[in-house]
Amino acid sequence: MTVFRLKQLASSSVHAAADVIGWNYDRAELIADGIIHGIGVLAGIIAATVLVVLAAVYADTADIVGVSIYVAGLLTMLVLSATYNLWPVSPAKWLLRRLDHSAIYLLIAATYTPFILEVRDSAFALVLLAGVWCVAILGIVLKLFCPGRFDRVSVGIYLVMGWSGVMLYRPVVQALPALALGFILAGGLLYSLGVIFHAWRRLRFQNAIWHGFVLAGAACHYTAVLDLVLN
Repeated sequence: MTVFRLKQLASSSVHAAADVIGWNYDRAELIADGIIHGIGVLAGIIAATVLVVLAAVYADTADIVGVSIYVAGLLTMLVLSATYNLWPVSPAKWLLRRLDHSAIYLLIAATYTPFILEVRDSAFALVLLAGVWCVAILGIVLKLFCPGRFDRVSVGIYLVMGWSGVMLYRPVVQALPALALGFILAGGLLYSLGVIFHAWRRLRFQNAIWHGFVLAGAACHYTAVLDLVLN
């Protein structure tokens, strides 16, 4: 098969994927989404730096490890989301889509880590944390090697993973500051509400709105981790 033929097949598969996935946003939508992502990446880098410095000053070793994992997951998600969503339609965009969706699993598991480490005396909490990471790893493998096949199922898994922490209601309430608990709940609600706009493909600017909810939810969870470190 000639190189030209391979390029034709790659191009046709990308355009077919664009029709299915909905990579047909107009200029104004792309600009709005770009602004959201630019704010997210810039704010994320600054916020992550502040959090790591404060953790080094105020937190113990276990908390520093948890915060480091959380920061790595947060920045990975923000950077990959910006790269994927702003990249022009091409074969590379299809690969970036896999990485972007994989990063969501990573962020969920990474966000759980510093909070569950606060209740590490509970064996069930540690089992739940291990389970969340196992599901995240499985989800990442499926996203990387079976792209586009389980997208609807993945959204459900994201939500179940995100809300599975309610099983630790009592020990978490006892271990975490009230302010942190409030921001954890607010972040979960924002992520969940944002899924409505993620699925509302016919709504103009739905992608930018969805990413706005993601950014707001991430900001709430960041505030909860920050409150945890300071307390």
